[in-house]
Formats: sequence, structure tokens, C-alpha cells
Amino acid sequence: MKLSIQLKQLGKRKCTIEPMPVELTGEIPHNVQSLITAIVRRQVEEYNACPDENELLKYLTREDLDNRAESGKVGFGVNYNGKKASAEAAVKNALQSYEDGIFRLFINDEEAGASDSPLALKEGDRLTFVRLTMLSGRLW
Repeated sequence: MKLSIQLKQLGKRKCTIEPMPVELTGEIPHNVQSLITAIVRRQVEEYNACPDENELLKYLTREDLDNRAESGKVGFGVNYNGKKASAEAAVKNALQSYEDGIFRLFINDEEAGASDSPLALKEGDRLTFVRLTMLSGRLW
């Protein structure tokens, strides 16, 4: 099943959201929890499949810097410690974050609801993950 994923963080001034195509293989997710699990597992597989780059000098062009600055993170995309990510730990973290309200999931501009809410996904649906910014400070 082919879907497009969009990521947004509240509080960013620029509201450009670039859709990222993703293809889920296997069973179609039947609730929010299984959808988050499938997407996280897919992302961990992609991360672990990236070859270790041993370039002596890797640089970013001005265009790369501008594109990455818009998304909020400028980096070289290098796994410095050399360890593979754990899919189980990533899924557990993502589900806990969803339950705690760290991020929200919208499917075609409709909020997905609780983690056990049923889903009726179709080919080409647009998923939007919105990371909510936690405020901290002193109460006067």
C-alpha cells in the first residue's frame, strides 16, 4: 500500500510540508497502533540498511543547508556510534509518545484518535504527523 507521510512541528514559522512517499508491505494496518508500528518498523529498516559512509570529507552545499534548515535539522546523516537501531525499542517509544500526546496523527486532515481506533486506509492516503512542542519554564 502506497501512502504519503508529512511531518510538521508546531511553532515553526514556515509551514512548508514536503510529502514523503512510503510503501507498506504485508498486512494493511487495522488500527492506529498497528499503523504507527508498521511505519516505525519501515523507517528503522531503512535506517539500518543505509551503508556506512567512510568518506573523508563530506560537505553540504548551500542548497542542502537551506533545505535541511527548513525541516529543522541540519546534519550529515551519519551514524556515529555504528550501532543498528532496535525496531522493538523504537516501536515502544513511538507508541508511548503517541499515548502521551507528544505527537498527533492525521489521516487526510482527520485526527486518527486513540491508539485502538479502527482505520480504513486506502491507497494514496495522506498521513500527517504533528509533533507538539512542550513548553517549559517557571510559573510566576
